[in-house]
Amino acid sequence: MSGSAKKTIYAAMAANFAIAVIKFIAASITGSSAMLSEGIHSVVDTGNELLLLLGIRLSKKPADDSHPFGYGQELYFWTLVVALFIFAIGGGMSLYEGINHLRHPEPLTDPFWNYVVLGLAVIFEGYSWNIALQEFLADKNDDSFWTAIRASKDPTIFTILFEDSAALIGLFVAFIGVFSGHLLNNVYLDGVASIVIGVILCGVSILLAAESKGLLIGEGADAQTVNDIRKITNDDPAVDKVIKILTLHFGPQEILLNLEIKFVENLATEELAIAVERLESSISKSHPEIQNIFIEAKSILAKHKALISNEQLSID
Repeated sequence: MSGSAKKTIYAAMAANFAIAVIKFIAASITGSSAMLSEGIHSVVDTGNELLLLLGIRLSKKPADDSHPFGYGQELYFWTLVVALFIFAIGGGMSLYEGINHLRHPEPLTDPFWNYVVLGLAVIFEGYSWNIALQEFLADKNDDSFWTAIRASKDPTIFTILFEDSAALIGLFVAFIGVFSGHLLNNVYLDGVASIVIGVILCGVSILLAAESKGLLIGEGADAQTVNDIRKITNDDPAVDKVIKILTLHFGPQEILLNLEIKFVENLATEELAIAVERLESSISKSHPEIQNIFIEAKSILAKHKALISNEQLSID
């Protein structure tokens, strides 16, 4: 896990904790349903950052007999848990609070502190969002935004980016709810804003859950990496052709590679062994994230089968 990803998480966690405190203070003073929903949202986001840090820590556990390829997918699991928390606690509580406010509206109070808190929250949240966005843009290359999201194998950055984006949209909705409620003297608009915030959070959680599911059930390396592996292999003088390349991510920087190769004819066993070692070294040097390489040599299998067949004919 890169230090920049951890920096993004720590920045988001500090911002969300500070925002949660001032939101709850404002909600207690003004009685705003939307502000209370926003406070709950910030608490959930703070907890989510802690879960991501836990996932990073657990994913670094060394491989053992029960997990021979390591624990890299712990990070994917905890990202899924974060998505569930956003849906169940963030979205669910906001929907509940909004519906409850519609059923039992409270008298409007002075919105001054709501505006103060919303302004401070936008500053803190915007700072965290900007850090996450810069880290995301640094890794997306020339891909479009959604293509980069789908191709990313590190869920930490885009999780924080989605959280902060939902938070900024939620702050805007909360402002509209508070402002329009006082402008139109309508006690129900604040509750409507809370419901809208809940819907936004549920939508973000579903998107994150879908991305986490893809990573958990197993995704291969990106096309550029696969093409580079193919080129390295084909360029080796001992290789006739590449039959199949299979890859699987066990973590953002942990890839399993299975190569099925047809080597040139009439290579001695020692030459084949040297060629396999040379390929493993070349691939690992170009792609250090590929930590496990398995090469299936078709020429060796063909020779072995032919030898067995000849021995059976001799016995008959």
